[in-house]
Formats: sequence, C-alpha cells, structure tokens
Amino acid sequence: MQYDVAVIGGGPGGYVAAIRAAQLGGKVLLIEKDQLGGVCLNRGCIPTKTLLKSAEKWQELKKCADFGLQADNIGFNFAAITERKNQVVRKLRGGIEQLIKSNAIDLVHGTAMLENANRLNVKQADGQIRYEAKNIILATGSVPMRLPIPGQDLPDVIDSNQLLEMTEVPHSMVVIGGGAVGIEFAAIFQAFGCEVTVVEMLPTILPNVDCDLVKRVGIPLRKQGIKMLTKTKVTSIEASADGVKVFIDNGKGLQVLAVEKVLIATGRKAVVEGLGLETAGIQYSKHGIKVNDKMETNIAGIYAIGDTTGQEMWAHAASAEGMVAAENAMGGKAVMDYSAVPGCIFTTPEVGMVGITEQAAEAQNIAIKVSKFNFASNGKAVSMGETDGLVKIITNADNGKVIGMHILGAHASDLIMEGAIAIRNGLKAEDIAKTIHPHPSLSETVMESAHGINGNIIHQILLKGR
Repeated sequence: MQYDVAVIGGGPGGYVAAIRAAQLGGKVLLIEKDQLGGVCLNRGCIPTKTLLKSAEKWQELKKCADFGLQADNIGFNFAAITERKNQVVRKLRGGIEQLIKSNAIDLVHGTAMLENANRLNVKQADGQIRYEAKNIILATGSVPMRLPIPGQDLPDVIDSNQLLEMTEVPHSMVVIGGGAVGIEFAAIFQAFGCEVTVVEMLPTILPNVDCDLVKRVGIPLRKQGIKMLTKTKVTSIEASADGVKVFIDNGKGLQVLAVEKVLIATGRKAVVEGLGLETAGIQYSKHGIKVNDKMETNIAGIYAIGDTTGQEMWAHAASAEGMVAAENAMGGKAVMDYSAVPGCIFTTPEVGMVGITEQAAEAQNIAIKVSKFNFASNGKAVSMGETDGLVKIITNADNGKVIGMHILGAHASDLIMEGAIAIRNGLKAEDIAKTIHPHPSLSETVMESAHGINGNIIHQILLKGR
C-alpha cells in the first residue's frame, strides 16, 4: 500500500501533521519509535508543568496565613507528586492515541530510515517493514545536549529526562545552564527543599529574554533561595563520597561546589543521525534539517518540522509547522509565519514573550517606543497576592505597530497571546488600549501598558518608557 503521507515522529509536530493530513483526505502513516506525544508530553512541557503546579501549591500552603488561613502539620510526598505527573502524562497520551484512531491513521511503532524520497524502512523488534509514501514528513525532534566537560558522564550527573524520573528530592544540586529548562527545574526543586545553584557562562540568565524582564525575574528567584552564578564556567566534575564536586571558574580563580546531583541543562540538539538523510540527498547541518517557509527540504515531497529543523524549538511552533507541512503535502500552498511565535518560561512568576526585545531592536537600529506597567498597580494582582511583574510593550516609532510584548507575572503564559495576536495582525498599541478589558482582571495590565505608549496610563503614577 502506498500512503499519501508518512510522518516520522509522533511528537506535537508529527501527530498534528498526521491528523491534519488525514483531515484533508489523505491516507496517513505515523511512525513512532517511543511514545506518542514526544518530548513535550513525556519528558518536557507537560511533566514539568505538572511538577511546577505541585510546587506552587506547596508554596501557597506555606503562605496561607497571609490570606487569613490556617494550615497545620502540612507536608509533601514527592513520590506521590511524581506519580501524579505520570498520571497526567498517561491521560494526555491516551487522548492522542484516540485522536490517531478516530482519524483512521495507521500507527506503527519502530525506527524509520529513508531509503529514497518515497520509500522508508521501519525496524521493529521482530523484523523490518518497508513502506512507500508520496510525501514524507520528518518530525524526529531533539535530545538533550551535553557539553564536553570532564566528568559529565558520572552517574550523579544527569539530564532533564533522568531528573523527571526521580522520586526523591536531592539535598543539593548544581544546574549547568541558565536557560528556560535550567531555571524551571531550579524553581521546582528549590521549592521542595533542594539547595540549588545555577551556573551560567553568559552575563545573564535567560539570555534570549528582554533585558527588563531578566532584571526583574532574578529578584523572586533569589528570594526563593536559588543561587545564580553568571559569567561562570564549569571546568570539570569529580565524584565524591556524598555526590560530586563541581569545579567552576568565574575569571577570578577556581572554586568547588560540593553537591548531590548535577543537572546539565545546556540546550537541545536536533535528531538528524540515523534517518538516512544522506541516502535521500537531504541537506542538513549539525543544527538541523534545512527547510524553506513551506517546510520543504531540498528534496521534493520530503518535509521537516519541529526541533529537527533547529529553528523555533517550541512545541507550539512544531504544531504550526506540522499543519503547514501537511497542507502542502496534500497539495496546498501554506506558508509558515514566524513573526509572532510566543515563548513562555514557567518560573514563579511566569515569563511570556513575543516579538522583538528592546536590545534586539536597538541592535537593528529600529526606532521604538516602550511602555511598562507594573502588576503592583493592578487590582486583581494585588488581591491575588501576585504583585511581582510587569507588562512591557514595544512599538515601531514610525507606524505605531506593536512589534514586541514581554510579560513577567502571574499567568503571563496566557496573557502573552494578546501580544501575539497584535503582532500577527499588524495592530497598534492604540487598538489594544481602546479594546475594553474586563475588570478586575490581569488582562488590564496589557491594556494599561498599551495606553502608556501614548502617555495615557491611568493606574500608575510613574510612567516609565520613552
């Protein structure tokens, strides 16, 4: 049997591509070597957010007296917290399995390799099977990346996959890498009593986040007890009687950190090995498979999406790319638009971002106007006890259009969509400001910041911006 579309990889890019191709009338094959849902569902977005929710609940319990409540003899069971995380993952994975069945998609478990542009070989436990497809979508994702640090292969030096399987909280941990993954895990385990030190070789944590948010997010993280060492490099790791010794260099000499565990959170790399890319003639680099804005590779009929392209390593970007690839594989003319891909970092408080940062705008010599509104001036935030944060809006000074929005605060991951919609549709700050927002709500912080572009903030005495 020849399929219209074969998808290699069942993560948030791959399974969405398979469903979309089936919706368009295609006979679809989906090949997954592990579990449906990919890294996001099984070892990334969902399990970490589930653990974060437990951490938030625990922190709220310890602060319940601030809300006039009493709670005595409170505690936590980390093994039970981990099991809840597993239950959530199983439930959502079961939902994807039902979606695959309901769309009449053939699901095969195995490892796929391209033989040419229309044929692939799938290796299973009991043998190999060849399949043919008019179009093939590569959605093989990414894996944790490790730096060449002496000692990084020691048993107590782990990656995010291994950390998620732990049923006990380590007494102490060094996190190598101050990006989103490292900071989120630092927040989770610090909340449950682990002494966490983040080591980042760059001048700041979260280097891709807007400068104002980076300055502000460090304050609550340090209040939570997380130690952050920037401009610091890990030179080596050695085993010790109680765990490991981490040797660091901040330019002023070597220091030693003695901890129980080390988490390597230095990013992810695209999975491009073992796919038969050379055999099929597909162009790729160490960063990922090369594609155009239609998600096409250089070989007709073969597409690549998600982390395997090394572009926007967000699950939601992979899903959008999957839709584009599937529609084009079925004869459409879809184009991927990266102008408004939001990003979220689930610290406490959260970070939401979309569009250009202030430092990037300055580097590109773009004339901008900036407005900032603090959560401390919002009634809903005050009533929630969530006053840490701000909304920062960046507009093009020449035409007034919103080109960046950056939020630090409670529910920033939800609020940021207002910025994504504005940028995607070429809206001005005035369009947001003149749209009536519900009261009391956190969304009013976005409205007030939009008013601030023209100097019209109502509920903030001191207007910051330009």
